[in-house]
Order: sequence, then structure tokens, then C-alpha cells
Amino acid sequence: MVKDNSVSSVVLDIVIYVFLILLMIVILYPIIYILSVSLSSSDAFNAGKVVLWPVTGSGSFGLDFEAYKEIITGRTVPMSFLQSVINTLLYTAISLAFTTTLAYPLSRSKDRVPFHGFITKIIVFTMFFTAGMIPVYLIVQKLGLLNTRWSMILPAAISTYNLVVMRSFFESVPVELEEAAFIDGANELTIFAKIILPLSKAALATVGLFYGVYMWNQWFSAMLYLSDRAKDLYPLQYIIRQIVMENQLAAEAAAAGELNTVQVSTASLKYATLFISILPMLCVYPFIQKYFVKGVMVGSVKG
Repeated sequence: MVKDNSVSSVVLDIVIYVFLILLMIVILYPIIYILSVSLSSSDAFNAGKVVLWPVTGSGSFGLDFEAYKEIITGRTVPMSFLQSVINTLLYTAISLAFTTTLAYPLSRSKDRVPFHGFITKIIVFTMFFTAGMIPVYLIVQKLGLLNTRWSMILPAAISTYNLVVMRSFFESVPVELEEAAFIDGANELTIFAKIILPLSKAALATVGLFYGVYMWNQWFSAMLYLSDRAKDLYPLQYIIRQIVMENQLAAEAAAAGELNTVQVSTASLKYATLFISILPMLCVYPFIQKYFVKGVMVGSVKG
């Protein structure tokens, strides 16, 4: 490959690099700001001195770990963090199991799967029309799942979009591999477990990432299905929402003259909890990035 050293090419490269650097700054700055606020003193944050790095009350660079100490010594945030981890792992495993076992038959020919067309149409129908929040709540209630972990996991166990993505990938697997396995005496379950799934690591990692991020950021289900009797099951995102709402209510009350002061330390606690909530995904993504890059192209090119 011959490198183009013309002026126009060099200028284009500079423009691209400048754009990518600016894009990186736009993406990284919110994370850096959240970390800086969580490590700054309440007085510095209240005075608006925190912009890029942690600041002490005197206005100089410094680290204040009071918010993290309060989180670690308390029970609410560590417990909710553990619940979010458990929910995410269970939900991702269950959703991948349901999605792959349904997507694989739908990716095969109509002759091998009875009612193939009807089942496909019913599944696609759910992408555009849903029953709504109240019917789903009544179903969860009748099944006795309220105030349990399963109320947050089972109602959304399968995403139709992820199912279509997985089916598209399975369709790209050569049928000749299955035919050779049939000749050797393998059945459908053996082919699925020992041939199809090992060849689908990229798709599994991509869809698993989608499922994991969805559940990790989930708080609305906890608000619907968990009452005060199940506080120990509150996920981390729901606790963050409570912290944000309490901070907003305190600020509104102070503006109305109902309170003399606003507890700015709540803001530091909020940002510290926010940083803890995004840290696991920041740590997990680099390990599955190589699969994700391959998986996002699932179904886009067929030979």
C-alpha cells in the first residue's frame, strides 16, 4: 500500500485527527467531571470551582474522599450495587439462553420448523405493538412476582431486536456444517451446543452486552414492582434516582424559603455513586470489544 503524501491528503488527515480528538474530549469530559466532583469538597462544588480536576475548599487541587467513605461505611449503596450485579448476570444469562434457543430454530428452513412463518410474524408484531404497563403489572402480580428479583428479570427476558440480530447471525452459518454433523449422527441439540454456539461468540458477546447494559441501567422496573418491604432488592440505579430526587427537592425547598440551607454534600454523594455505577461497564467493555466490533456487523454481509 502506497501512502499518499499530497497536500490535500495531509490536510484531510489533520482534520480527521482533530475531529477525533475533539470527539474524545466530548465523550471523556462528563466522566472526568463526575469523578472530579465526587473527589472535591462540598464548599468547592458549591462555589462552582470544580471544572476539570478535584478542588478543595481553598480552591486548590486536592482530593476529598468523604463521599466514598460515606458510601463504603453505609449499607444502602454497597447492597444495591451487589443487587445490580446479581440482576445483570442473571438477566444476561437467562436472556441469552431464551434468545439463542428461539433464534436458532427460526433461522432454519420452514420445512424443519412447524409454524415457522406464524411464530415469526407474532414475534415481529411485538416490536410495534405492546400490551402496555398496566397489563404487564397485573400479570406480574398474578404470578406472585411482586417484591421479588424475578419481577425485574422475567418480563423483559427477550428483546425482539436482539432476537432478530441473533437469528440473522445463525442464518449466516453454513448449512453444510449441520448436514455433516447429521451424517455423523449428531442431533439438533448437539449441533446447537457444539457447533452453532462456539461459532457465535461475536454475536453472543454483542447481544450479551446489549442485555447487560439494559439491566445495569434499569430502575423503572424496581419502582413498579418493588415496595418498601423489598428495599434490600433495590438496584443501584434506583438508589441513584432517589439521591437525585432528594437533592432536587432540597434545592426547591431552599429556593422557596422552606429550608435555610441546602446539603451540598448530597451532590458529592450523588456523583460518587454515579461514578461507581459507570465503573463496571468501563472495566468490562475493553475485554469484549474485539467481539463487539465483529458482532455489530452481524447480518450486514452475506456471501
